[in-house]
Amino acid sequence: MRTGGSGGHSPLPADTTDDVRRRGAAVPVQVAVLPVGSYEQHGRFLPLATDTLVACAVARELAAAYPVHLLPPVTISCSHEHAAWPGTVSISAVTLHAVVRDIADSLRRSGVGVLVVVNGHGGNYVLGHVVQEASARGERMALFPAAEDWEQALERAGVETSLLTDMHAGEIETSVLLHAHPEMLRPGYESADFIRDDRRHLLTLGMSGYTDSGVIGRPSLGSAEKGKALLASLTESFGAYLALFDEE
Repeated sequence: MRTGGSGGHSPLPADTTDDVRRRGAAVPVQVAVLPVGSYEQHGRFLPLATDTLVACAVARELAAAYPVHLLPPVTISCSHEHAAWPGTVSISAVTLHAVVRDIADSLRRSGVGVLVVVNGHGGNYVLGHVVQEASARGERMALFPAAEDWEQALERAGVETSLLTDMHAGEIETSVLLHAHPEMLRPGYESADFIRDDRRHLLTLGMSGYTDSGVIGRPSLGSAEKGKALLASLTESFGAYLALFDEE
């Protein structure tokens, strides 16, 4: 049963205030899910909004399976490593930290005591700090998915490349978009594979120090079936996160 109402494949929730009120009255702990994506290059075949679309696809599945409040996405985040490519837009880590904290504060004032941040961009390192600091203050927040959730999803979906190899615009992201938003892909992913596992100077050199195309991974291995299985596995994993807050 769909409980989070996302308006089909739209990244924006379709809830009314009455929907939120009814859902809140039906559960002991109110949980909001916030997708955080980015607006950055993803090669020639995936859109700049890929990370946002992935985060929204995950969050939409969570809202379909669990009684959570689905929030609209944060669409621009910390993409400084992609600055060499046209179209990429970033905000500072300080700004992203403040935005997520303000959202959590606003939710608590309205009676939603738990915020789960669904991160779609690996460069948003600051989100881990936001969650740690909130937990230290006694607030209830989580970051999803963890690397372990992704590892389990990759195995179940039959993804052939590892998280290390599948760094950007590779098998995972291509698969999720082939399933959730096939209309957003352009031709070329079938021949765009590029591997560069040793990226020890990424923070200093940025992505352009390691790839000319903007791709690091094997998008040619992507499929809609893998994308569907990835989302199904992540949705199952999310139950353990809700259980943490139910026990409090």
